[in-house]
Amino acid sequence: MLADVLHVPFADADDFHAPSNIAKMQAGIPLDDTDRAGWLAALNIYAHGMLEKGSVVIACSALKEKYRAQLRQGIPDPAVKWIHLQGDMALIHGRMAARSGHFMPPALLASQFAIYEPPSEGMVIDVADTPENILQTILLNMELLAEWGVVGLGVMGRNLARNLGRNGVSLSLYNRFVAGKEEKVAENAVAAFPELANAKAFESVTAFMASLARPRKILLMVNAGEAVDEVLSQLEPLLSPGDIVMDGGNSHYADTRRRQQQAESQGYHFLGVGVSGGESGALNGPAIMAGGAPEAWHQVAPFLEKIAAKDAGGSPCAARVGPDGAGHFVKMAHNGIEYAEMQLLAEAYSVLRRELGHPPDEVADIMANWTEDGLRSYLLEITIRILRRREGAGWLLDVISDKASHKGTGSWAVMAAGKLGVPLTMMTEALLARFVAAMRDERQAWSAAYAFTPDRLSVSIAQLKQAYQLARIINHQQGFLLIQSASKEYGWSVNMAELARIWTNGCIIRSELMIDAQHFFATTDDILRHETVVQWVRTCKPALQQTVSALGFSHRSYPCLMSALAALNAMTTANSAAHLIQAQRDFFGAHLYERTDDPGGKKYHTDWEDGGQEI
Repeated sequence: MLADVLHVPFADADDFHAPSNIAKMQAGIPLDDTDRAGWLAALNIYAHGMLEKGSVVIACSALKEKYRAQLRQGIPDPAVKWIHLQGDMALIHGRMAARSGHFMPPALLASQFAIYEPPSEGMVIDVADTPENILQTILLNMELLAEWGVVGLGVMGRNLARNLGRNGVSLSLYNRFVAGKEEKVAENAVAAFPELANAKAFESVTAFMASLARPRKILLMVNAGEAVDEVLSQLEPLLSPGDIVMDGGNSHYADTRRRQQQAESQGYHFLGVGVSGGESGALNGPAIMAGGAPEAWHQVAPFLEKIAAKDAGGSPCAARVGPDGAGHFVKMAHNGIEYAEMQLLAEAYSVLRRELGHPPDEVADIMANWTEDGLRSYLLEITIRILRRREGAGWLLDVISDKASHKGTGSWAVMAAGKLGVPLTMMTEALLARFVAAMRDERQAWSAAYAFTPDRLSVSIAQLKQAYQLARIINHQQGFLLIQSASKEYGWSVNMAELARIWTNGCIIRSELMIDAQHFFATTDDILRHETVVQWVRTCKPALQQTVSALGFSHRSYPCLMSALAALNAMTTANSAAHLIQAQRDFFGAHLYERTDDPGGKKYHTDWEDGGQEI
């Protein structure tokens, strides 16, 4: 089997015995060192000849160290790889007794055990295992099979592969071949990066699959949508039961659920793996949130935990967050929180620069002070760096177009919230702000038509800071509520404290607030009712009110700051005006309503056209 895999000849040393040796063994007489000398010499000559042609696999009972020395005499050390197959007397005796047509009787086995000397070098493998597993062990030890495969070597795929390689994981890399566009992508990556020097590169999916140890562990890093299904259609005919395919892209959670059902029907595992941290995180340590079967996660976890970021206690920011689509759902929610966080920073920057007149370097200094007051976050830190970046005599920021874009996960989060009935107001406003930003030509025309002249507003830096702090709390609360609602709906049982822990490092939304959220969820499932948060809200709400009130007189847009106040007011209003809406719905559509004086939940209808007669 090994020779077949290596595409080299196989030789059974028993075929090299002289007739006298064969006759002696047939008579039940053990061979001595003199008998074996000629046999080993013949094998040595044969090995030399095969080495000149290429290679060979020889099966030989070279039981003593001196026999092994005779066998390899004159052959350079690197050219020999020893594989010692060992078993106990009962096992081997049973196998010998079961074979037929061989000259050595099982009775001679005791004499073989009597002279056996344990090897001083090479692999030692128990033959009690199956031949298939033994072969896998040999190939892994010879570094002929890879522990892990990566499909798709764009920026994220390449950097995750480099991260795996740096952490000692043997790799096979596959990237599709597209003439003139994608040629030798995997090969070029291996040549370009030292971490991938020992990786194998493929443009043939069949060869790639054959290079992986079983059960195969394959990480897909391709574009979400049809590309994932396309790759799966290529892999599935080559997959074996128990193989594990992981989708590390930003796939929609519903697609992941469908693909997992498909995988289950075909006998392999499929994990939806959310990976956050961007290009740098992929290379240096991302946050990883997986969804799928626990038995599959346990097999890949040691590898993913190696490459993940580490939390304050040194534990990897990687975990299985739940079954089927849970991993990709929480990654989607993560990106929704990220949308609003980025919009809030853009709004804070706009207030400081456009409304209060501070140049970018002063805005950066102000925000740097915020990092010392519990507001530190990755997004705030990179914002400060961006604000300080000059180009020539001006600011680089001033030549970057304000035509914003998005990649879909924000839209998915908003649509998921609509399906689940979650008031995801801040993410929605952040998404809509990007839609408006994308309409740059229209905005230029509308601005010229109205030519509003903004006034200097009366809002202080201290008020803005507290408004920003409170708005972030509302954003996080809404994001976590979305995940909790999905977890309940789909039976995922997401551990919110563990999820917050994963997000304390490596991911884009890592922050001091996330560290606090981890501790909040240890004692409550509603962070807005945690006593610390209640105190923050009470302290910061006046500043948010004053800020939003002042911004109402601006001619610029501040949707997330305003939405944060509206959301907080809505959530803390015990008796809203929605009773009028229920009456309106019943009036024109007979949609029924409940009554406050009937706590049993009974539905009522009024004939509004006939003097309001209750029915």
